[in-house]
Amino acid sequence: MTVRRYEGLFILKTSVLNPGKDGKEDGLKDAIDRIVAELQAAGAQIETVQKMDKKPFARVANRKFTSGYYVNIIFQGKPESIASLRNRFALNDDVFRVMFTLAPKPGEAPSPVAQTA
Repeated sequence: MTVRRYEGLFILKTSVLNPGKDGKEDGLKDAIDRIVAELQAAGAQIETVQKMDKKPFARVANRKFTSGYYVNIIFQGKPESIASLRNRFALNDDVFRVMFTLAPKPGEAPSPVAQTA
């Protein structure tokens, strides 16, 4: 069985991120922990979790959600598990969108894009 390195970009719904008294969003850590637990349950080995900022959407797909909190997770997993992970996260109430791509190996520069004239 081959294991590949993937990068998962998750956009979390802002309704999950309950603002607390001190202005910090309490539910964010819990939502990320649930996502990491689901990845690990599918046999993934988590390398890094990068919490990004809350960003407004350029195009609003749903008027209820005009912005989302972005989280980037790099992990190693089996290629056959990616389709089932996509389906699981599509049903997850915390996740607005998810995208999985192959991540470059550590220390390896991404391949340059061919320039056309």
